[in-house]
Amino acid sequence: MAPVRRGVTSATADGPHARVVAFHARVLEARSTAEIAREIDRTESDPEGVGLMTRKARIYPVRLDGVPLKAAPLLKQEMLAAGGDSAHARGVADHSVSATTVVLLGTWGQYRRLIPKLQRQPFHLGTIGSAIDLALQHYTSRNPRTVGTGPRALEVGRATRIMGVVNVTPDSFSDGGRFLDPDAAVRRVSTLVEEGADLIDIGGESTRPGATPVNPEDEWQRVGPVLERLPGERRWPVSIDTRSAAVAERALAAGADWVNDVGGLREPAMRALVARTGVPVVLLHMRGTPATMQADTAYQDLRGEVFGALADAAAIAETDGVRPEQILLDPGLGFGKSAEQSLELLAHVGELRSLGFPIVVGASRKSFLGAATGGRGVADRLEAGLAAAVIAAEEGAAIVRTHDVAATRRALDLVDRMRTAVPPGDPEEPAGD
Repeated sequence: MAPVRRGVTSATADGPHARVVAFHARVLEARSTAEIAREIDRTESDPEGVGLMTRKARIYPVRLDGVPLKAAPLLKQEMLAAGGDSAHARGVADHSVSATTVVLLGTWGQYRRLIPKLQRQPFHLGTIGSAIDLALQHYTSRNPRTVGTGPRALEVGRATRIMGVVNVTPDSFSDGGRFLDPDAAVRRVSTLVEEGADLIDIGGESTRPGATPVNPEDEWQRVGPVLERLPGERRWPVSIDTRSAAVAERALAAGADWVNDVGGLREPAMRALVARTGVPVVLLHMRGTPATMQADTAYQDLRGEVFGALADAAAIAETDGVRPEQILLDPGLGFGKSAEQSLELLAHVGELRSLGFPIVVGASRKSFLGAATGGRGVADRLEAGLAAAVIAAEEGAAIVRTHDVAATRRALDLVDRMRTAVPPGDPEEPAGD
């Protein structure tokens, strides 16, 4: 008699190509608790039971860094009592560490039971509970929000927005020299808007690896004439892509609406400008400068370090008067990262949603896409760029930055259409246990 495979009756297990037929056993692809609820409801289960079981169906792993030695065992104890689990350094047992990274594993309902208990515990567990609660709320929220003010305010969070790129530079890796003439740059802006760009990013300094820094006055001479030629009655915002506070200030005075700072608001003058003007700012992660960033791509914990650096940079900006609603985060694919590291960040960019800020992802035509597809040159990276845009959108990125607007718009339209055909993501505040 033929051996019986798990899940298959002997009558259907006749050789290597036997199929699972008995009971039509199927592993469900459920992207959200709403989808899980729909599948449970189809069993014609009791409505109250549907709600209870749905909240047990998804595990949310939550990582915490720097948990004090005395807090870690109590945290594990309370998590186990709530029905979940917790992992920490084995050095906690013999007190050979003073702090530890912790990974919690729990359902939404288990966290709802855990967090109130932590508020009554010592050793900073109340603060830890609040941090867990906030991260979960941010991560699961799909509520749209408005970025900016006035007629060029942009809603993000519902459909994936597209930031079209116009480089007014002689040396950008993709289109350097094509739009140095202000009239050519303005025509390019018009084309990208017609193709479906929701906002336009204009830059006068190449930030490709190894790029030579540009004097702020020379940078302004490139972007200033373009900004001055843009229509004043437009309803789409323009961001100025610059590390220079002086250039950013002149650009905002000339009609720019956002600042896209690859320097990550490291400069106090840029933080002061953004705080004073109240404009949206994209805060990008980069080690060093474009000239030096690829000299240091060693990370012990890539995602943890990028997450922590962005969290710290946003906190410093807020301390200096930048309001949280002004901030958007960009993980900086290709900025001080290897090709493999950029791919890892792209695949996990949704983790950044835990910080509560809209996420911007720029992968278009970058070298890591070429490396991942057999060493293709800039002109042959369209398909890889579209795939990256779709991955970013599926991970919850609010904005995708691209040179190829028309094709990206068509690809993301399908993603957005899929969202209307599938129940929305996890609820912001599921009730019950």
